[in-house]
Amino acid sequence: MALTADCCITISILTSYPPLCVILYGFLTLLSLVTVCGNFLVILSVIYFKQMHTPTNTLILSLAVADLLVGMFVFPLRMFYSLSACMYNVSLFCKIRDSFDILFSQCSILHLCCISVDRYQAVCQPLTYKSKINGRVVFIMITVSWGVSVFIAIGVVNSRLSNGECQDISTNDDCQDMCFIDVIMANIVAPLLSFYLPILIMLCIYLKIFVVAQRQVRSIQAKMKPGATVSKMERKATKTLAIVLGVFVFCWAPFFLFLTFRTVGNNPAPVHVIETVAWLGLSNSTLNPFIYGFFYSWFRSAFKIIVSGKILKGLTLTGLDE
Repeated sequence: MALTADCCITISILTSYPPLCVILYGFLTLLSLVTVCGNFLVILSVIYFKQMHTPTNTLILSLAVADLLVGMFVFPLRMFYSLSACMYNVSLFCKIRDSFDILFSQCSILHLCCISVDRYQAVCQPLTYKSKINGRVVFIMITVSWGVSVFIAIGVVNSRLSNGECQDISTNDDCQDMCFIDVIMANIVAPLLSFYLPILIMLCIYLKIFVVAQRQVRSIQAKMKPGATVSKMERKATKTLAIVLGVFVFCWAPFFLFLTFRTVGNNPAPVHVIETVAWLGLSNSTLNPFIYGFFYSWFRSAFKIIVSGKILKGLTLTGLDE
């Protein structure tokens, strides 16, 4: 299999340059630790501080759990998988790795989508926010996110296994047709549901939020004198929305575009390209705590209390506005 040959070539290149191999996996190990620690801070902050027991923070808590599991399981498994890339087949190890990879990464993406819906209600419909986004609705959002992720992970992994089995009996026309359907499901339908639809929803929602936020700022400014206030608040809103969407698209777009368009060509992609776009997508789980955590004053103060050890003295959050 040509892909296996590419894997062996990639491994031989890495082993020929030990310093490069050490630097690469040292960086990936650090990335895994940062992902685990960053998301653990978010989880501990939301659970420990009663002031942070809100619907929005509950969604962020569930998102942090998914991202924490990415750092704990997906990162190490992918690192080990890269070192033993000639195992690129349907072995038990590959099944476990792919299942965790798709499950936790997809769950992280769907949580980002749910958080955008929550922010839309808070900014665009503030009077009805508490009645529409309550504990029951948040529980449904979280349940659907995890449930859909499990469904997609099982479907994609099963289609890949069926495709691998059909390669051994490619003379069977019925099997070839079935394999073609499996490839379409795994490389076109799955990315459509996993990425393109969520990003379209998030884009529409955040654009609406930005428009409404600007309108509200101008309405407030009409009753106030300082003109610099509007400019500052608009820049802050623009920057925030750009970071949320920009980081998400930057991390995941290359992977899903590669997954979609590789079905067009007949030649397998180089392994280093596959690994690069996959790691870039996974790095979104590393950045999420900084975007959804450090951006808010509540989280920043909570992190300071935890890291400084003041949490052991029973110090609480007071006098902060999110």
